[in-house]
Amino acid sequence: MTLNALMLMLVLLSVVAFYLGRNRINARVSAIASATASTGVSAPRLSSLPLYYGLLTSLWCLLPATLVLLLWSLADDYVISALLRASLPAAQQQLPESELNLLLSAAQNLAAGQGLFGHQQPEVVALAEQIKTYTGINRLAKTVLVLVLAISAAVLVWAKISPRLNARRDVEKLFQWAVLASASIAIFITIGIVFSVVIESLRFFAKVPLLDFLFGLHWSPQTALYEDQVGSSGSFGAVPLFAGTLLVSAVAMLVAVPTGLMAAIYLSEYASPRARNIVKPMLEVLAGIPTVVYGFFAALTVAPVVSKLFTGLGLDVSSESALAAGFVMGIMIIPFVSSLSDDVITAVPKSLRQGALALGATPSETIKSVVIPAALPGIVGGILLAVSRAIGETMIVVMAAGLAANLTLNPLESVTTVTVQIVTLLVGDQEFDSAKTLAAFALGLALFFITLSLNFFALHIVKKYREHYE
Repeated sequence: MTLNALMLMLVLLSVVAFYLGRNRINARVSAIASATASTGVSAPRLSSLPLYYGLLTSLWCLLPATLVLLLWSLADDYVISALLRASLPAAQQQLPESELNLLLSAAQNLAAGQGLFGHQQPEVVALAEQIKTYTGINRLAKTVLVLVLAISAAVLVWAKISPRLNARRDVEKLFQWAVLASASIAIFITIGIVFSVVIESLRFFAKVPLLDFLFGLHWSPQTALYEDQVGSSGSFGAVPLFAGTLLVSAVAMLVAVPTGLMAAIYLSEYASPRARNIVKPMLEVLAGIPTVVYGFFAALTVAPVVSKLFTGLGLDVSSESALAAGFVMGIMIIPFVSSLSDDVITAVPKSLRQGALALGATPSETIKSVVIPAALPGIVGGILLAVSRAIGETMIVVMAAGLAANLTLNPLESVTTVTVQIVTLLVGDQEFDSAKTLAAFALGLALFFITLSLNFFALHIVKKYREHYE
């Protein structure tokens, strides 16, 4: 039975278990009521609603079996591969690792139906037959174990159902454990991402010194594949990438923060309900436009306008500039600032505004001295989200700012960013053993620390300037 069919079977069994559990408690209550009717003794009251008895039976039928199924599905490929390697003849086991992996890959493709048995080498055909045998045994064992576990757990809970069983408490505990597991999954995924990036980055720093990467002024990751190859300098100085990232992000924030914050203040403090209902959805539409559309807009409309404008002023302007990319990126992230700032400003208690106005403050003074300090944490959070979005943007920079790793603070020149270079380094068939490819992980690690530093800086600003109200 396939994984999808087995999951569907578990869902159906859990539905059946729900009705059996609910009917079980109703039958027990009816039987006890009939037995006590003649004696005049009142029947015991249920500690929970019948719904919870059904849910308890259903969850015990579904959750343990699903957990075993997921763990088994994650491990079965490794187990089958280990069994195949152990069953190989001694001559094949002594093959180089690359040839052995190629042989196993060909056998797996053949077993999956990607090839004809009559046109393959005998050893590949034999391995494909073994893979089919192991796969069939694995599916049968997995199906039997999961179904037996689901039915056994449901039967055990069904047998324990009685009016004294506090099913609601047990169901709530299961939901608490489910919520805790969901939160733990997010934490473990984050830890896994960090460890994977760190491990690959350490491999890169074993080839390229850390100081050369952090403080080098030239970026040219084209490493040589053989000796005396021309045009492969292999320079991994990331300072031009960091400078380009900060330059484009700074231009974007100069556009997005004032515009978004002023729009939020207007929507929350000055706009009529009708105007708010029209303007706010129109602003939020900007967040739903694909970034490639912004890239076309930046490359075909904004960049020529910027070039003509500053050329007319006698300045040298590149056809692809950080100013054009940053300006369009700022337009894209305006909704991140305006929507979040609008929500937190609207959430400020009206009593604070009324108190300031009662003391003689004007509406603008109330906004500046009372509302904004009270909403500062949320505003900083929105700005931080916008900064993170700007740092992580790729498509607009590729189309409007170019790929040249120039070390400059002139927004009229072509630059590139960290995320653009990560994409460039990982495009196509890459060997994950070269410094060129491993440089993408080092850039990702540096970007992670930059974002983490922004978080700490934002927390410091919030703690320093936050207003506390009783």
